[in-house]
Amino acid sequence: MFIESTALLVHDYDEAIGFFVDVLGFELVEDSPSLTNDGRPKRWVEVRPPEGEASLFLAQADGEEQQLGVGNQFFGRVGLLLRVDDFASQHARMVDNGVEFLTEPRDEAYGTLAVFVDISGNKWDLLGPRPT
Repeated sequence: MFIESTALLVHDYDEAIGFFVDVLGFELVEDSPSLTNDGRPKRWVEVRPPEGEASLFLAQADGEEQQLGVGNQFFGRVGLLLRVDDFASQHARMVDNGVEFLTEPRDEAYGTLAVFVDISGNKWDLLGPRPT
């Protein structure tokens, strides 16, 4: 068993694709026309880190209730963790591309860590390799 994908509410498909692909360096796995459960047009959009197995299913918020969840899916907590092989390079790339970091990098028992927010306001941990 494995988790294939997790949904992340976003305000706009194209802005979210731009952030995850152009800023973070994810791959665009799929961007296809689809339909809502009641037959309205939408898109099926998935992104994932290079060589990653699990993807993010980007779900454009549909309606007022879902709009309220954008950026608050984890109720102010860090809800997603992005592990990278080269923390310093990825951190510098993200800073150069305007990503907002809420903490300075620090070393923890499980790797170097810094908290950032995505285009929707969700908090993420950027994690370096696990210490050997």
